Amino acid sequence: AHPRQGGGMLPFMDPDVYGRSLMECSSFIASSAFSDPSVVGRGFLARLSGSTAEFLSIWKLMFMGPNPYIVNDDGDVEMQLIPALPIWLFEDLEAGAEGTRDDEGNLIVSFKIFASIMVTYHNTLGTDLYDVAPKRYVVNMEDGSTVDVEGSSIPTETAVQIRKLLGVESIDVYY
Repeated sequence: AHPRQGGGMLPFMDPDVYGRSLMECSSFIASSAFSDPSVVGRGFLARLSGSTAEFLSIWKLMFMGPNPYIVNDDGDVEMQLIPALPIWLFEDLEAGAEGTRDDEGNLIVSFKIFASIMVTYHNTLGTDLYDVAPKRYVVNMEDGSTVDVEGSSIPTETAVQIRKLLGVESIDVYY
């Protein structure tokens, strides 16, 4: 396993050490002293604890970068996704985790932004993506059209459509 794996962040812990499935990331667990026996041992999440807020902040920084929306020199908003993702989140052969690849053989990882737009990073470099600007974006619209963007940022009109969830289905980002 990679030296940064196995630390205190829940997604990278050993389930045997954690004592249960990593999907059971509970803020608290009902003890045997609880009056309803059907709830004993069940895990519960706080609505927004400090650790949950911290984890979401870390996740955003790792997957979208510190400033997904920027203001260009003309004062217009643009979108720029500059993640901080180690290669072992794409593929970790030492741990037996073979990565997912696109049709060109590039390692990919996907996530959703704004709960509905699938974003797929295509790691054409096959390396860690730390402070690496995208080479190209393909924004796939719900009507079947695409917006091809060469360069590191998505221009204003499309950036606003993404932010306002106006007809955007998915985004493919190439590094």
